[in-house]
Amino acid sequence: MAFEIKDIDETRAPLLDHLIELRSRLMRAIFALLIGFGICFYFADPILGFLVQPLKDAFPEGEGQLIFTKLPEIFFVELKIGLFAGFMVSFPIIANQLWAFVAPGLYAQEKKAFLPFLIATPVLFIGGAALAYYVVMPLAFLFFLGFSGEAGGLQVQALPSAGDYLGLVMQFILAFGLTFLLPVLLMLLHRAGIVTREQLVAARRYVIVGIVALAAVVTPPDPGTQVILAVPLLLLFEGSLLLMRLQDRSKLKKQAKDDAKNEAEPEPEPDTGANSGASDQPAE
Repeated sequence: MAFEIKDIDETRAPLLDHLIELRSRLMRAIFALLIGFGICFYFADPILGFLVQPLKDAFPEGEGQLIFTKLPEIFFVELKIGLFAGFMVSFPIIANQLWAFVAPGLYAQEKKAFLPFLIATPVLFIGGAALAYYVVMPLAFLFFLGFSGEAGGLQVQALPSAGDYLGLVMQFILAFGLTFLLPVLLMLLHRAGIVTREQLVAARRYVIVGIVALAAVVTPPDPGTQVILAVPLLLLFEGSLLLMRLQDRSKLKKQAKDDAKNEAEPEPEPDTGANSGASDQPAE
C-alpha cells in the first residue's frame, strides 16, 4: 500500500490541535499568575506584616526590628512576596487549566482515581505550611534568639535583614508543605504498581532513617524543628500504609466479586447444528 502525503497531514492534525490547546491553557495559567502577582505585590506590605508576626512574637515586648542592608533589598523582598503569594493564590486556576488539558485523554475510571489526589495535594500542602507558620517558626525563632546576650563584654543582638528573613520563611513553608505531600507520592506509586505495601513495610526502618535525614536537610539546624517535621512525616507514612491496606482489600473484594460473577455465568454451548446436518447428508 502506497504511503501518501495526506496520511502525514491526518496524523499531524491531532498533534496540532493538542499544541493549540496546550498553548491556550498555558496562556490562561500565565495570565492568572500575572493577575495574582499584581494583586499580591500591591498588598505586599500587609503580607510582609503577616509573615513577620512569628518573629515579632519571639522578640521581647517592644524590642526587635527588621532591617535592610542594601537600598534595593526591600523592593526585591516585596517582589518575591508578590511572586510567592501570587503563585499560591493563582494555583487553583493553574491546576484547573492543567487538569482541563489532561482530563479529556483519560477514561472515566482514571478521572475518578485521580480526583482524591487532586483534592489531597492542596490540603496537605496548606496543612504543612500552617504547621510551619503557627508552630515551627515561633519555636525556631525563640531558639535562635536565645543566643542573644553578652559575649566578651559586648552586647550580642539579633538584627535580621528583610531578605534573609523572607528566605528563611519561604524555606520553612516550602519544606513543610512539600514534605507533607509524601502520602500523595506514595499512593500514586502504589496505584501505578511501582511499589507495594509489603515492600514499604519491609523497608520501614530505612524509611524512618530517610525521613529523619530529610528533616535535617530541609529545615534549619535546629533539633526541635527537625523533630517537629520528622514526627508528622512518620505519621503520614504510617497513614499511607493504612490507606494502601484498605485499597488492597477493596481491590481483592472487587476481584473476587468479578470472579464469582464470571463463574456464575453459563458458558455458551457450541453450535454443532451445521456439522451434524452435514454429516447426515448421504454421500453421493
